[in-house]
Amino acid sequence: MKTVGEKTARIDALALSRGKPVFTDDMKLNDVLHLKLLKSPFAHAKIVDIDVSKAFEMEGVHAILTHKDFQPHYYTTAGQGYPEPSPRDTVIFDSVVRFVGDRIALVAADTIETAEAAVDKIQVKYEELPAILDPEEAIGNSVILHPEPQKSGIHDAKKNIAAHIEAEIGDLNKAFKNSELVLEDSFSTPYVQQTSIEPHITLTWLDENDRLIIRTSTQVPFHVRRIVAEVLGIPIRKIRVIKPRVGGGFGGKQEILNEELCAAITQRTGRPARLEFTRREELYAARSRHPQIVRLKVGMNKDHTIRALDMRILENTGAYGSHALTVMSVTAQKTLSLYRCPNIRVTGNAVYTNLPIAGAYRGYGAPQGFFALESMMDQIASKMNIDPVVLRKKNIVQLGDEIPIARILGEGQHGYPVEVYSTGLNECLDRGQDLIGWSSRMSKPANKNNDKNNINPIHSGLGVATAAQGSGIAGVDMGAVFIKMNEDASFNLLTGATDIGTGSDTALAQIAAEELEVPVKNIIVYSSDTDFTPFDTGAYASSTTYISGGAVKIAAERIKAKILALGMKILGEENAEISKGFVIGGSGKRISYEDICTKTFYTEKQEQIMATASKISFDSPAPYNATFADVSVDIETGIVRVNKIVSITDSGQVINPQMAEGQVEGAIPQSLGMALSEFMVFDDKGAAVNLDLNSYHIYSAIDMPEIITEFIPTHEPTGPFGAKAAAEIPINGPAPAVVNAIYNACGVRIRDLPITPEKILKGLGKI
Repeated sequence: MKTVGEKTARIDALALSRGKPVFTDDMKLNDVLHLKLLKSPFAHAKIVDIDVSKAFEMEGVHAILTHKDFQPHYYTTAGQGYPEPSPRDTVIFDSVVRFVGDRIALVAADTIETAEAAVDKIQVKYEELPAILDPEEAIGNSVILHPEPQKSGIHDAKKNIAAHIEAEIGDLNKAFKNSELVLEDSFSTPYVQQTSIEPHITLTWLDENDRLIIRTSTQVPFHVRRIVAEVLGIPIRKIRVIKPRVGGGFGGKQEILNEELCAAITQRTGRPARLEFTRREELYAARSRHPQIVRLKVGMNKDHTIRALDMRILENTGAYGSHALTVMSVTAQKTLSLYRCPNIRVTGNAVYTNLPIAGAYRGYGAPQGFFALESMMDQIASKMNIDPVVLRKKNIVQLGDEIPIARILGEGQHGYPVEVYSTGLNECLDRGQDLIGWSSRMSKPANKNNDKNNINPIHSGLGVATAAQGSGIAGVDMGAVFIKMNEDASFNLLTGATDIGTGSDTALAQIAAEELEVPVKNIIVYSSDTDFTPFDTGAYASSTTYISGGAVKIAAERIKAKILALGMKILGEENAEISKGFVIGGSGKRISYEDICTKTFYTEKQEQIMATASKISFDSPAPYNATFADVSVDIETGIVRVNKIVSITDSGQVINPQMAEGQVEGAIPQSLGMALSEFMVFDDKGAAVNLDLNSYHIYSAIDMPEIITEFIPTHEPTGPFGAKAAAEIPINGPAPAVVNAIYNACGVRIRDLPITPEKILKGLGKI
C-alpha cells in the first residue's frame, strides 16, 4: 500500500500550526449575548422561591431563564444512540437541585462581567434536603433522588438504582467448588476529569432564514441537533450544527451541556449567544469518569487456567444517569472478553448520589474493570508461583475463539456473536518483555527489596497488564460518507465523522486515497456539519476508523468502479485496469482521471461521478495491548516514580503510524494520572474542593516517564484495509501495570486508586 500505513501529515496541520481561526470560539459574532449559569451551593435541595428582579434591573441584562420558564420535559444529556440507553432523568432547569453545581438559572447579558454580576444578584430560597454522598449507602436509602414518575429508563428509582446489568454463563457455584485456588478481592477507582485543553463552548445565532445555527465543541453533532430540537420544540429542519476543530474531547464532549442553553437564549432574544465553561466549572459541573467499586472472585485450575470469574460492580453515576448503563456494560463486557473462562457471572448497579454527574471518558468503563482484573491476575500469579506474563499467555483468548459474554451483554442492549478474527496479544507480550527487561524481574524473588540487608530506600519493580477494547458498538454505530470527483482528479469527501483532535479526517483521507490510487492531497475532507455531511453517530467507542473508515472504503470502491467503466467507454476498450491515476486499456491506450472527469462533465455522458456509502457492523473486533511499567518506590517517603512505560498494541493495520503513536502517548499520562495524581476531593457537604489545576494534578511534561510505543501488525478482515481501533485501548493498561510494579518493588498491594504516599507507607506498616 502507498498511503495506508504511512506517516502522512495531518491535513489540518498547516492551519493549526499557523493559528488559523479553526476552533469554536475563533468565530467572532456581532451583538453577542454572553451567558452565565447560577449553580447550586447545595448537594440536595428544593428551590422554594427564586427572585431575579434585581438581576433584571441591571443595565445590559437581556434574559434570565429558570425552571419557571419551561414545562418539565425529561431527556438525557448523553449523546449516544436512539432510543437512548441512558435514563431520561434531566430537565433543562429543575425546581430540585441534586449536586453542588446543578443548574438553577441562566443569565444573558451584553458582557460576561455583567452576566456574572447579575448571577450574584439572583436571590434563591432553598429547602435543604438530606444528601447521599456514599454510593454504598445509595441502594434502599430513605432519600430517593429521582421520585418523579414521569422520568423513564431508570432501573429502580425507589432504590436509587439508575441502571442494572446481569449475565451468567456456566455453573459458577460448581466451578468455584472444584477450583484449585479461589481468590476474592475488591478494587475502587475515583472521580477523574477529562481536562481537555479547550473547555465546553458553544455559539448560536440565527441565519438569514431564521434557522438556528449551533457552532459547538462536540463529539456528537447529530445528537446535539436531535436533542436540542426535542428539548426546545424546534423542528430538526430549522437547526444546523457545525463542529469545527476540537481542542480535546476524551468522551467529555459526548454530552449536550450548553448547546440547549445557548439555543434557548437565541430562540427567545433573536441574538447570538455564547456560553463557555471555566476550568472550575469543567471540574465540577461538566462530566468525569464514573467511580466504581469492582469486586472480583476468581477460581483457578491446577494448570493455571481460569475456571470461574464472578464480577460485581457498584458504579456511582452521580446526580443523573448520563451513560450509567453503557459505561457499566463496557466495564463488564470488555474486561470479561480478554481471557478464556467457561463460567462467568456479572452483576452491576449504577446508583444515584448527590455528587457531580459522571459520563463518558476515554476507555468508557474499561479502565476501571482492567484495573481490577489485572491487579487480580498479578495476585493469582503470586499465589500460584507463576510468571505473570506466562499466566496471561495461558489464559488470553486465541484466534478463532468465540467470546460468549459478548453475545449476551452488549452496550446497553443485547450483544452479538463475536469471534476473534485477529489477535497479536502474544506478540505484544513478547515484545514488551524484551523492551522492559522482564527477565531481570523473573530472575529474582518477588519483593526482593524487602530484604533487611537492603539499606537503599529506593526500591525498583516491574509490572505488566494486558487489555482489550472494541472497534465501535456492534449493531449501533453507523457512519456515512459522500464522495464526488473534480476535473483535476481531486475528490471531495463529505463525512459526518467527528475529528476531535485525533486526526481522523486525515485517516479517512488516507483510506480514500489508497482505494482511489491518488495522493492524499487530492482528498478534500469536509466533516461534521449536519446540513452538508451525511449522518454519523459521532466520535466515541473507538468507532471512527473502523466504522466511518469502512464507509469511506466502500464509497471509494464505488467511485473507482465508475471511473473504470467510464474510462473503458471513452477508450472503446472491453478490458482495462486502473494504475497511478490512469485507466489503461488492454491495447495499451490510456486516459487520465482528469480527462475522464472533464469529458464526463462536458462532452460524454455528462454526469457527476459520485458515490455514497453507509456502514454499520455487527462485529466489534478487539484491539489488544500489553503495557509494562518500571517504577521506583521510596520506602521512607512513600513516593512513587514511574521510570518507563512500554506499550505494545495490536490495532490491526495501522492507518497512520504517527497519529497512532500519538494516541498511545496521549493515553498513558491520562492513565498514570488516574493511578497516581488525579482524583476529585469533596467536603462533607458534597462540594468539590480541588477546583483548579494547581490542586487537581494532571500529568504534565515534567512528570512523564520514558515511553516506548510499538504496534504489532495484524490484519482484521472486517476492517478497512485490515484496521482496528487505536484510540481507547492504550488507556487501559498503565494504571494496573504501575500498581503491579509497586507490589513487585515493595510488597504493597494498592486496591483503591489513586496511589498516594500515605497508602504506600501504611502498607509498609510505617504509619
